[in-house]
Amino acid sequence: MANPIVREKLDRGEFFVAPGLQDMISTVVANQVGFDVVYGTGYWLTASSLGLPDAGIATYTQMLDRMSTLVKTSNAAVIADADTGYGGLLNVHHTVRGYEAAGVTVIQLEDQEFPKKCGHTPFKRLIPLEDMVEKIKVAVAARQDSRHFLIAARTDARQSEGLDGALRRSEAYARAGADILFPEALTSETEMRQACAAFDTPLMANMADGGLTPVLPAKVLEEIGYAFAIYPSMTSLVAAAAMRDGLRALKTTGSYADLPIFDFKEFCGLIGFEEVWDFERRWAK
Repeated sequence: MANPIVREKLDRGEFFVAPGLQDMISTVVANQVGFDVVYGTGYWLTASSLGLPDAGIATYTQMLDRMSTLVKTSNAAVIADADTGYGGLLNVHHTVRGYEAAGVTVIQLEDQEFPKKCGHTPFKRLIPLEDMVEKIKVAVAARQDSRHFLIAARTDARQSEGLDGALRRSEAYARAGADILFPEALTSETEMRQACAAFDTPLMANMADGGLTPVLPAKVLEEIGYAFAIYPSMTSLVAAAAMRDGLRALKTTGSYADLPIFDFKEFCGLIGFEEVWDFERRWAK
């Protein structure tokens, strides 16, 4: 069952941020910090679990398993990247049904050809607008809970069709029934403002470090007119930098004692060891 909090926030016009989570360690830490909405990122879940690029290599089955585990582990509502729906219209139907059954709150679908590419990398190719409209209509028809399980329609048209093309596609996807619009890889604050001013449908911003879109403070994004922002790469890049520092220190000096590390006992608590210990105390002979 979808978590109602995203719908409630959108209805109230309450801006929010959702960090991208690449694995279950980042998920339990996000639980501790207290986020109520998180983002299941295709790029970073694929990198974390398979060590592969976000290029349509991970299958629907692999990503459904990863998203299902994320939903079970997280205390928050999950916005989940579902790429192109992993194929044609029948694939979209099954993807929507599978993600909704897994407890995802928002499913994100994009208008690239399959296999897709990361939205901030080259060689993206789009399907015709009419084909994506049909995908959105299929997604809307496939869901069981039309109130709380939401469809986010992403367009990657900015680089090949310009801003006008991205806005034209977004408008068509809104008419097809998308609850949230996601014009990806806009290249300036001016373009971001134009996009937000063009629609009554809520827009999401993608704050991808190193990408084509300027990374702006949350307060600025709210003022521009976005409904919410995802930060898909933040936890992954912070973690990768910390791991590299630790590994370099260990390799060069044989010690990492001067580096900040998470307290082990505290982490045992986050991951659920207290329940294991309580069980052992009750049942171990």
